[in-house]
Amino acid sequence: MDFFANYWWLIVVLFIIFSGLVTVNQATIAVITMFGKYQRILRPGLNFKIPIFEQIYRRISIQNRSVELEFQAVTQDQANVYFKSMLLYAVMNADEETIKKVAFKFIADKDLMQALIRTIEGNIRSYVATKRQSEILGLRKDLVESVKSEVDHVLEEWGYHLLDLQINDITFDKVILDSMSRVVASNNLKAAAENEGQALLITKTKGAEAEGNAIKISAEAEREAARLRGQGVALFREEVAKGMSQAAEQMKQANLDTNVILFSMWTEAIKNFAEVGRGNMMFLDGSTDGMQRTMQQLMGLLKMNPPGNRDNDNKG
Repeated sequence: MDFFANYWWLIVVLFIIFSGLVTVNQATIAVITMFGKYQRILRPGLNFKIPIFEQIYRRISIQNRSVELEFQAVTQDQANVYFKSMLLYAVMNADEETIKKVAFKFIADKDLMQALIRTIEGNIRSYVATKRQSEILGLRKDLVESVKSEVDHVLEEWGYHLLDLQINDITFDKVILDSMSRVVASNNLKAAAENEGQALLITKTKGAEAEGNAIKISAEAEREAARLRGQGVALFREEVAKGMSQAAEQMKQANLDTNVILFSMWTEAIKNFAEVGRGNMMFLDGSTDGMQRTMQQLMGLLKMNPPGNRDNDNKG
């Protein structure tokens, strides 16, 4: 007891010294004031402040913060749009001037959050008010970039920086959603009909081309067949003429009448008619005068186109 009575002042001094020790957590900065006026900042780790006179005004975290937003906006054509978004922000840096802005711009964090949310909502509503409801879904990226460029400038004045703004969901009233679904369905039906029409046109075009090619091939084949048949008939006639010419020469050398050849051909023709006629009726003049006329016609043909001339024609 004598020790405490004699050294009480030492205990008071030690208490005052230890009360001046301050521990600041990692990613946190403490703001020190003296008599209500800003004095300095304390970095993470063990720090010392003047006991009694210096006070910790605020502990500011420089870690990232996130907040979810849900709000409504109205488009240019008076359609209600409902947004669900996520906001990611943080203190701009750990510089002393930035920390002073964060510490003294707002009374409390709830006031900062209220101002931040209202600023984000106001910028999104201003942007949406210039667009039609049919354009909103396709302008999600443009909307985010526009809001970030506007909000970043404001947050810098408060000592914060907007890291990311994600619009997770955009919805409309049920009536608008139903009408949009019908428009999409009708567009899909229209596209399907156009595709079917194109497919049918291609099918018919290819069919017509195939049919045209088949007709062309058939015509080429028919023309070639006709040419070959003509050549065969010409060769047959040429060989008959050569045979008749040779037989006539031999009969002249034997002093025989060449009309015997024509008579033989006449009888062979009648025989052939009878064999392959298949019941068809043919009228031939079998009198002596009729046969003579026929022979004269055959002889005239031979004189008009003798074998030598035919050979020359074939060569030409």
